[in-house]
Amino acid sequence: MRLTTRTNLAMRTLMVCAVNQGRTVRKHEIATASEASENHLAQVINALGQHGYVKTTRGRNGGLRLACAPSEISVGEVFRRFEGVVPFADCFDPDSQGCPLLPGCRLRQALSAAVDAFYASLDGHTLADMVTGGDGFDHLLDFSRPITPLGTPCTRGSSRIAAV
Repeated sequence: MRLTTRTNLAMRTLMVCAVNQGRTVRKHEIATASEASENHLAQVINALGQHGYVKTTRGRNGGLRLACAPSEISVGEVFRRFEGVVPFADCFDPDSQGCPLLPGCRLRQALSAAVDAFYASLDGHTLADMVTGGDGFDHLLDFSRPITPLGTPCTRGSSRIAAV
């Protein structure tokens, strides 16, 4: 299974907004942090707004903010909204001519169970879970302060050479 770029950008956008609660985040900031096209990101932000995840403001001081608390946004729900429009396989697409093996296919049943388990696992996580934890991840997406390095510089080589 491979996630679509839209789902990936949707989660990155939501994580940026969660880390930067209390301020309006601009599309170009998210695009830069995500190394994404602003045009593609605009489509994702529009969909996030339509689904009620973000509130957008147009104009010079415009941007976006979360529409609700990060603890209320289920990762599984976001993935279903963005991945659900793409059938996992041809036999999952109701508009497809289908596979000639469909009436007796056990593979489709196994795939269906796997997809259900995938979403069930994601349902156990919220957006808040993705951005909290004290591991320094929030520093990568926090636009209110300068980016600081995660951890300390590696000094293994220089100290060992000096000791020899």
